[in-house]
Amino acid sequence: MIRDITEMHDEKIRTPFNEFVRKFKKQKTAIIALVFIVLLVVFSIFGEAIVPFGVDEYDYLHVLEGPSESHLFGTDEFGRDIFSRVILGARISLLVGVSSVTVGSIVGTFFGLLSGYYGGFIDSMVMRVSDTLFAFPGTILAIGIMAILGPGIFNVVIAVAVFGAPSFARIVRSSTLAQKESVYVQAAKNLGASDFRILFKHILPGALPEIIVYYTMNIGSSILTASSLSFLGMGAQAPSPEWGLQLSTGRAYVGLNWHMTFFPGLAIFLTVLSFNLLGDGLRDALDPKLTQ
Repeated sequence: MIRDITEMHDEKIRTPFNEFVRKFKKQKTAIIALVFIVLLVVFSIFGEAIVPFGVDEYDYLHVLEGPSESHLFGTDEFGRDIFSRVILGARISLLVGVSSVTVGSIVGTFFGLLSGYYGGFIDSMVMRVSDTLFAFPGTILAIGIMAILGPGIFNVVIAVAVFGAPSFARIVRSSTLAQKESVYVQAAKNLGASDFRILFKHILPGALPEIIVYYTMNIGSSILTASSLSFLGMGAQAPSPEWGLQLSTGRAYVGLNWHMTFFPGLAIFLTVLSFNLLGDGLRDALDPKLTQ
C-alpha cells in the first residue's frame, strides 16, 4: 500500500519540466558550460564595476607589457588593460550573437510554419530562397551583405541573421510536416480552430525543443562569425573592445607580444565551445527518445 502511494506521488511530481531538469543535471559538461555563460552575462551587465581599468584608459608608461599583477592579461599598444577590454568585450559579442540569432529564429520559424502547414506555392518559395542562401558559405554570405550595408555592429546583426534564418525555417518546416496530420491537429481543425491558433498553440510547441537546441548552438557560431567580420574590418570599429577587433589589432604584434591575441582568442574559443556544449546538453535533456 505504501509503495503504491509512493509510486503515485512520484508520478504526480514527474512533470515534463522536472524530467528535463533531472536529465540536464546528468550533463556535467553542459552544466559547466552554463556556469561559464552565466559568468559572461554577469560580466556583460556589471563589467564596469568588476574591471580594474576603464576600457579606453590609456597608460603610455606601460605600453605592450606582458601579464603581471597589475595587468592580468597585459597591455596593448596604447597601454590599455587587456583584461578589462576582454571582460567588457563580452557585452558586445553576446549582444551581437543573441540579437542576430533571435532575429533569425523569429523570421525562420514564422516562414517555416507557413511553409510546412500550407505547402504549395508558399512552400516552394520559402525553400527556394533557403536553397539559394544555403548555396553560399555563411561567412562569405555575411561578407557580401556587409559589403552592401557597410561596417557596423547593427549591420553585423542583420548579416548574421540573414544566413541563420533558413536553417530555422528548415527545422520548423520539418516539424510542421510531421505534426500537421496528427490527431490533435485534425481535432483542432474539426472544432473550428483558426490556422493561427493551430500553428502557434498546437504545432509550434512541438517544434520548440529543436528550436531551443539549435538556437543555443547557433549563438556560438554567430559570435564566431561576428568576430571574423570585425577581424576583417567590417564589424566593430576602433576603439571598441570587441574580441575580433582586438585580434585584428594584436596580429601586428603577435611575434613579440603574444598576449594581445592569445586572451581575446581564448575568450572566443571558450564562449563558442560553451554554447556548443550547452546545446548538446539541452538536446540530450529535451529528446524524449533518450531515457536516462
